[in-house]
Amino acid sequence: MGTVVVGYVPKPEGDAALNTAIDEAKLRDAKLVVVNSHRGGADFDGPAARKAESEMDSVRTRLDESGVTYDLRQMVRGFEPAEDLISIAEANSAELIVIGLRRRSPVGKLILGSNAQRILLDAPCPVLAVKAG
Repeated sequence: MGTVVVGYVPKPEGDAALNTAIDEAKLRDAKLVVVNSHRGGADFDGPAARKAESEMDSVRTRLDESGVTYDLRQMVRGFEPAEDLISIAEANSAELIVIGLRRRSPVGKLILGSNAQRILLDAPCPVLAVKAG
């Protein structure tokens, strides 16, 4: 059984990526690994952690209803989301990574960097990028 890895954020682009990844896992008869990555630190305190856990409960329910075999990983290690996604894809010999994209201004790309670009360039397997809506 192969593996599909998806980066999930509780936003429209994350929902689009999750829906597409579920479809791809079914199509490929593959296990789905859902990765929700947080940098941690002071911004990830009690209320933020509880909110993130609640969001993951909702994702868990969607995955249970989908019928796919899955592993849900919530990462709070201080790494960039791209690092977490790439390392999990490598560790699981993933055959596909699915990510959601959102439109950003050129200045936004310059100042904030781009996890999507890093994943596209450094992934050990094909990457499927989807837009919300």
